Amino acid sequence: MKKLVLVNPVNPARVGLTVNKSSRFPPIGLGIIAALTPVSWEVKLIDENWEPFTYQEADFVGITAFTASANRAYEIASLYRQQGVPVIMGGIHASMCPDEALRFVNAVVIGEAEAVWSKVLSDIEAGRLQQRYQGEWSDLSGMPYPRRDLFHSDYMFASVQTSRGCPMDCEFCSVTAFNGRRYRRRPAEEVLAEIKAIPQKMLFFVDDNIIGYGQSSREQVLALFKGMAERKLDKWWFCQASLNFGDDEEVLSWASRAGCKMVFLGLEAEEIDALQEVHKQLNVQRGINGYKQAFRRIHKAGIAVLGAFIFGMDGDTSAKLQRRANYMIYNQGIDVMQTTFLTPLPGTRLFDRYQREGRLLYTNFPQDWEHYDMTEVVHRPGSLDPQQLNKTMQKLDRRMYSLPVLFCKRLITFWQTRNMIATMFAWNSNIFYRNVSKRVTR
Repeated sequence: MKKLVLVNPVNPARVGLTVNKSSRFPPIGLGIIAALTPVSWEVKLIDENWEPFTYQEADFVGITAFTASANRAYEIASLYRQQGVPVIMGGIHASMCPDEALRFVNAVVIGEAEAVWSKVLSDIEAGRLQQRYQGEWSDLSGMPYPRRDLFHSDYMFASVQTSRGCPMDCEFCSVTAFNGRRYRRRPAEEVLAEIKAIPQKMLFFVDDNIIGYGQSSREQVLALFKGMAERKLDKWWFCQASLNFGDDEEVLSWASRAGCKMVFLGLEAEEIDALQEVHKQLNVQRGINGYKQAFRRIHKAGIAVLGAFIFGMDGDTSAKLQRRANYMIYNQGIDVMQTTFLTPLPGTRLFDRYQREGRLLYTNFPQDWEHYDMTEVVHRPGSLDPQQLNKTMQKLDRRMYSLPVLFCKRLITFWQTRNMIATMFAWNSNIFYRNVSKRVTR
């Protein structure tokens, strides 16, 4: 029996958003690849979220990587190639930088791998592995469940995906380049069957926007939430969404009854000019009053709001950063505060623009990719020098994540949601971001 080793590498610096155990999620992409692999192959998953890589004998190796962990992926790939073992790499970074990846691996999958994985395996078995395989944005019906038996038992959350693609045009985001602009959903019945088979109590829906866009998507997500509630699947979960998550009180009610405790909203900024700068058009259209209405409806359903904000845009001054932090602290609609630096990732229009303009601070690629984890300043903003931005954010983080602020947030969350579990989700998330800001690991 041939042996396939799948590797989930982690940036050894580990100062980004996976610094704490509670924020680590199973590598669902590798789990799907394992599920698509015939039983004639033995599959082993090495997951550096839990233990450092140790060499395992293999006939073929598959590696995925985010940008910040690309160097680690290349390092592991080289160990196998030195032994004559072919290595293929997929995922977001390899898809955005295939030429770079091919310096370190034998082959790359560009884009979604499901449609080409059988071709990859037949080619490797025939000894004719190609350098490039182009994935397709295919229909999601019949997508296999991930091989969850391969995931580490200490993961607190199970990951579930119900959709792919995003029609938005945010300058800093590479989702559209990877998953396309057409929003695609899995059939609700298939997702419900998968959730029923998941042993964990807590779920994370990894979709970029679980609600989607338009009436058809509304009907499908409503069928999912109603199905979870009516079948008494008894899960607690959180998800990611755009601001339109707060538009529909019926959808919110069923989301709550299905077990939704918290929603991650990419708010980015509280001022229109900053939103326009990064082409966050949906938020621009709603305006700050739209924020308030969405927060009110979400809280009414007993769901906490995780508000994600970006610091380091061209228009940001010290005064603007102070106002953004104050908005996050004092706005009672925001239960959890996430702060990240504007990070130009490869494959985004933002990266291309900053590279043309000579504004990237770290350009010795691939070595410097380890800095691109959204917790470091990696570019020269338009109104602040990098050191000033970093120093200002250190001060603001100390204010935002001070224990008195977080205790106050916890009381307000419970008052507005009347939901103790949602309050627990929010409190634990704020403590996690506090640890990230302090570079604390646990």
